[in-house]
Amino acid sequence: MSRFTDSRDSTTIDEAWCLQHHPVYTLGLNGHRKHIINSGDIPVVESDRGGQVTYHGPGQLMVYLLADIKRKSISVKDYVYRLEQSVIDMLEVYNVVGHRRKGAPGVYVDNKKISALGIRIRKGCCYHGLSINVDMDLAPYIGIHPCGYSDLEVTQMCELGIEKNIVQIINTLMPCLLRQMHYVEDNIIIANETNSDQAA
Repeated sequence: MSRFTDSRDSTTIDEAWCLQHHPVYTLGLNGHRKHIINSGDIPVVESDRGGQVTYHGPGQLMVYLLADIKRKSISVKDYVYRLEQSVIDMLEVYNVVGHRRKGAPGVYVDNKKISALGIRIRKGCCYHGLSINVDMDLAPYIGIHPCGYSDLEVTQMCELGIEKNIVQIINTLMPCLLRQMHYVEDNIIIANETNSDQAA
């Protein structure tokens, strides 16, 4: 993502990368290791995104949006709002109400976090993006204070009665994201490197 952002110019087409990770804790630029309680055998990787510590693993959809938000005249605050709204719109398709929490970026259902955001802006271009808990092992969240909050609970789509695999969620989410970001098919490339069975 960093190399792509550094090498792009004003004509580079934006990209969206959809994938899953092997189990990993990532620590943002301003992250504090005090929020890592017990990482066990799960590696901790320092990341250049914003935010604190979070967990990624199989069964969680990652969407990394590599976009020139300056070219699209979108502010950072507005960009975060649009990312959140795309998840809220996706959940609405499944008759689930998602909401925001003031001062805590992401999307929540009944005050439990289902989608985390972590972004980086460089030269007017963004990278990193969002995660959505679909059908995963939530136990590793016990080893951290998710996003720096000791009392933060997390949830996932399968616990809300949404029995869809990662690819199905991608197919529901992407139209919501493209609509929020005002894309048409010829000005974004979508790379899907995941399937419903294993991490990529």
